[in-house]
Amino acid sequence: MRILIWHVHGSWTTSFVQGRHEYLVPVLPDRGPDGRGRARTWDWPGSVTELSPDDLRATAADGGIDAVVLQRPHEVDLVHDWTGLRAGVDVPAVYVEHDTPREHAVTSRHPLAAQSTIPVVHVTWFNHLMWDCGDAPTRVVEHGIIDPGALWTGEDPSLAVVVNEPVRRGRIAGTDLVVRFGRELPLHVYGMGMAELGQFAPHLAPTLHEDYPQADMHRALGRHRVYLHPYRWTSLGLSLLEAMTIGMPVLALSATEAPRAVPPEAGLLSNDPAQLESRAREWLADPGAAAAAGAAAREHALAHYGVGRFLADWDEILTEVGS
Repeated sequence: MRILIWHVHGSWTTSFVQGRHEYLVPVLPDRGPDGRGRARTWDWPGSVTELSPDDLRATAADGGIDAVVLQRPHEVDLVHDWTGLRAGVDVPAVYVEHDTPREHAVTSRHPLAAQSTIPVVHVTWFNHLMWDCGDAPTRVVEHGIIDPGALWTGEDPSLAVVVNEPVRRGRIAGTDLVVRFGRELPLHVYGMGMAELGQFAPHLAPTLHEDYPQADMHRALGRHRVYLHPYRWTSLGLSLLEAMTIGMPVLALSATEAPRAVPPEAGLLSNDPAQLESRAREWLADPGAAAAAGAAAREHALAHYGVGRFLADWDEILTEVGS
């Protein structure tokens, strides 16, 4: 199949484009949010092709688009504006819901809830439960992680965190907890928006890291003893699963999908920051215990979040909508 998909979430898309299809990714001259094109910090296969809106229209006119994978509400209009096709009518389409509702779950109606031709595919069971999807058919395809290898050494007795735009995302990403942990424990933060975080929390400035290609960041993370996942309200951060696959012991809030993703032997889930700090100190002082938890984390992540299962699940859905 030839699948039109916008480059929205780099890590998720990196797994998605490992499949057996051709992937058409819109590109604009400024490579802004609606036209990022191919990834520059992830390794994407040659089956991913950048196309401008004009190229997409010509491709659609020749019948060259077999399905559309939507990820943001306004992409429904972009599909029509850039290809002349109506998603779910002229071309099969699915909508991937990456996020939890921004407001109260009991009052959050999904943007596609009033239609029944475009299935909403949630990335976690938590998302599926929290969103009111109305008449839209729904499915769940849990994340799939490309195995980066058992990179954990734990040689640096410190915590690592991965978060993009931590100041803008604030309490959603647990930035206040990152600031707190950074006052009590050796901690390094990786991601985009580190300059803003350094201004917001000057004591963290010496240990902020930005502009790492994905493979380099995985190797850097593996040198740290422990992974901290402070997110309060996200469906399930891929960085948590990547850290587990690397072989890192993990600390996370007992919130959203984390209880399903992290078994007790792989780390500690708690909504008490003091408990998380206590376990961090134990692992920083005992690399053997940290290694055992990290090995369990890697085993669980590979068994439950492998890219092979992920791609097979997606092939099933794409076959359904395309038939």
